[in-house]
Amino acid sequence: MSTEQDHRDRQDIPPNPLGGRTLVVDARDAKAYPRPSDALAEADALDQVFVRPGTYEDKIFVASRPIALIGAGRDLVQVFSRRGAPLYLQQVPSGRISGISFRYVGSDQHSAMNLLDSTCTVTQCRAMEGILSGVVIYGPESRPTFVGNEFCGNRESGLFVFAGAQPRLAENVSRGNHHFGIAVRDDGSYPELVRNQCRENMMSGILLFHHAKALLMDNRCTDNSHWGFVMTPDCIPSPDQDALESSNTLTPNPRGAVSVTETPLSEIGR
Repeated sequence: MSTEQDHRDRQDIPPNPLGGRTLVVDARDAKAYPRPSDALAEADALDQVFVRPGTYEDKIFVASRPIALIGAGRDLVQVFSRRGAPLYLQQVPSGRISGISFRYVGSDQHSAMNLLDSTCTVTQCRAMEGILSGVVIYGPESRPTFVGNEFCGNRESGLFVFAGAQPRLAENVSRGNHHFGIAVRDDGSYPELVRNQCRENMMSGILLFHHAKALLMDNRCTDNSHWGFVMTPDCIPSPDQDALESSNTLTPNPRGAVSVTETPLSEIGR
C-alpha cells in the first residue's frame, strides 16, 4: 500500500472521544479486522470500533459492558445475518452505535436490532427486513436513545417497545413496514416519542396497546394505510386523547387521525 493510501486511510478514522484505541474493520484490508464482532471481542472499555464501507455478514452480540461502534455511514456500511439478529445488546450500560445499516435476511422470527435492558445511544442507523419488527427494545432497564435513524421494510412494525422499556425516540423515520411505524405494549412501557415520522406503513403510524403509556409530541404520522394513531382504551398517552391531534400531525391517512379500539390487531388475526 502506498504512503498516500496509508495517509487517506488514517484520515477517515474518526477521533475517539473516550481516549482509547480505534479498532478498524475493513474486509478488504488484511491489516484490519474482517468483521465488527472480531474487533468488539478485543475492544477494551475505552476503545471504539470503526467500520469502513462494505457489506459484512456478522452477528454482533454485546453483553454487560459499554459499546462504541461507529460506521462510515448507513448507506455505506451494512451488517447482515441469516441466523438471528445482526445486532443483539443485553444489559449494555452505555455507549454509542452510529452509521450502520442492520439487515436480517433469514426466514425465522428475528428482528434486525435487539436491545434487552440496555442503555446506549443509537444514531444514523437503519434497521431493515426483520421478520419481526426492525428494532425491539424491551426490559424495565432498557432506556436507550434513538435519534435520526430509519426503520424500513420490516415484516411487522418498524420499532417495537415492550416489557417495561422506556426509550427516548426522536427524529427517526419509520416507513414502509408491514404493520405499524412504532408500536408500544405493556404496563410500565413509557417511551418519549418526539418529532418522529411514521409514513407509508401498511397499518397505522403509531400503536399503543395493553396498558402502555407514551409521551407524544410533534410526531408526523401520514400516508399510512389505516390511521395516524391507534390505541386501546387502557392506554395513557400524554397529552391525552383530546390533545393528540393538536400536538402531533396525524393526517392525512385513509381512515383518519385517531382510533381507540379494543382490537387494534384484528385485521392480522390477533
